[in-house]
Amino acid sequence: MPHGSSQPENDVGPAPTAQVRAGFLDSLGVGLGIFPLGIALGVLVIQAGLPWWLAPALSIGVFAGSVELLLVSMIAASLPLVTIAAAVLAVNFRHVFYPLSFPVTVARPGLARAYSVYAMIDEAYATYVLLPREQNSSRRMVAGQLFMQAYWVGGGLVGVALASLLPEPIEGFEFALCALFIVMTLDAARSRREVPSVVLAGLSVTVAIFAVPGAELLASLIIFSALLSLRYAWTRRHRSESEGTNA
Repeated sequence: MPHGSSQPENDVGPAPTAQVRAGFLDSLGVGLGIFPLGIALGVLVIQAGLPWWLAPALSIGVFAGSVELLLVSMIAASLPLVTIAAAVLAVNFRHVFYPLSFPVTVARPGLARAYSVYAMIDEAYATYVLLPREQNSSRRMVAGQLFMQAYWVGGGLVGVALASLLPEPIEGFEFALCALFIVMTLDAARSRREVPSVVLAGLSVTVAIFAVPGAELLASLIIFSALLSLRYAWTRRHRSESEGTNA
């Protein structure tokens, strides 16, 4: 590539259409999971008595999967803004660490990179962190993320349409959100070393229910965050002492 060219090396090679096609293929597997969840979001919005446009508004403005499902329930319950903010921070705090290993520099500086950072969902992270860098490109990665968001927005609109056609609400459908978080919790606690975190979560909720009635969610999140911090500090100190003894 000539010296001084502004074209990134990762965009040299396959034609632009081939790179976009590769991004589409990257998104197909993700779409199989995202689209049904988008439908669930749309149905949940209608059954919660909220305006239909909230589904695409959340999918475009937030685009954070489980957080959007949680937001629908919290908005419908008219929870305080501080509680909503704390819940969103707790659920999505992991995204703070994603840029440390996500190949965001592959995306062209400017709008493409800004969008890639915004659309750094779990599925996009898993897809492009594992993709060899020499096979990746700005067009491929951004196109893949755009298609992933399109599945989510499209699923939400389909869900809105389906819910509007139903003669009666689906009883118990709101439990889908609880089921989602239960599955995520069980998946995260498959190893024994994470069992203490599950116990601390249960303890936090129990204390919050009795100590702060009416604001259990916010209180439990604060208590859980404090307990996790203490656990991390204790584990790190114990590990350091063990390494010092072995040395």
